[in-house]
Amino acid sequence: MPPKLRLGYKASAEQFGPRELLDFAIAAEANGFDSVFVSDHFQPWRHSDGHAPFAFAWLAAAGERTSRVTLGTSVVTPTFRYHPAIVAQAFGTLGLLFPERMILGVGTGEHLNEGALGVQWPDNRERFARLREAVKLIRLLWTEQSVTFDGDYYRTRNATVYDRPAGSIPIFIGAGGPQVAKYAGRAGDGLICTSGKGMELYAEQLLPSFSDGAKESDRDGGELDKMIEVKVSYDTDRDRAMEDTKIWAALALPAEAKAGIDDPREMERLAKTVEDVAHRRWLVSSDPEEHIEQLRPYLDLGFNHLVFHSPGDGQARFLELYGAHILPRIRKLWG
Repeated sequence: MPPKLRLGYKASAEQFGPRELLDFAIAAEANGFDSVFVSDHFQPWRHSDGHAPFAFAWLAAAGERTSRVTLGTSVVTPTFRYHPAIVAQAFGTLGLLFPERMILGVGTGEHLNEGALGVQWPDNRERFARLREAVKLIRLLWTEQSVTFDGDYYRTRNATVYDRPAGSIPIFIGAGGPQVAKYAGRAGDGLICTSGKGMELYAEQLLPSFSDGAKESDRDGGELDKMIEVKVSYDTDRDRAMEDTKIWAALALPAEAKAGIDDPREMERLAKTVEDVAHRRWLVSSDPEEHIEQLRPYLDLGFNHLVFHSPGDGQARFLELYGAHILPRIRKLWG
């Protein structure tokens, strides 16, 4: 059977401190969202008024203060700042504290987060290889009693994660291209990608590759979660919705311009140069019916888990408006 429709909220740890972000997670549940996913950054995209709370600790607090929503990372890099075994331990604990509510979302990482710790940033090929090895080790630590592992990048000696749930925690894999998307279908429990990169990427590359990967592991890709972070700036005041996107102007920078940056100050400086086009990465609207049509292509493609990322400071306002105007319409049409 196809997975059920889920509508989530993106808790932007780069933009808000931990207590404020926790209040938003509670409000998301109260306003009818099904999930809350938090980013895991050591450094934010901008230095001015930036934040970077520790995602694992924050998830524990969010789990205690909510009762229904699924919680997860979008995404953790289990290859540089954290040894994969530490990620396995952390999510083993979270999985016991909040049964069947946790999802581990993983990705290959960003220089901005890892470079500050003196990590020599490798090419895409090595980062992808590290991710595959990390996922393999995490799964072993969740299923075996004693794990001795000799990989190309990670090693353990008779390692045991003593506190872990009886069932495995879902691992969703972030992908921006077909190669990683195929791996997500083969080895993951779900796919994570982000909106605003051209519908051809999703329709012709990511989703077909994800399905092909699932077939390689004798699974049906149509039965696996396909999650997309949708960047939305929705407000009854259209001018406000447009203005809100400027704080996330870094998203409008070309990938090659961001690849080598490990200083939020430099990222912020570059982002200033593209503030006027920041809105192009967002679905900007003040009209519910127009906004549903903006979302329609992603839902019609088969994405079943939409996690909405709003750029403005008024997150409580967004959660109320979206919960009242947009979530019921999506559920009526696609639920």
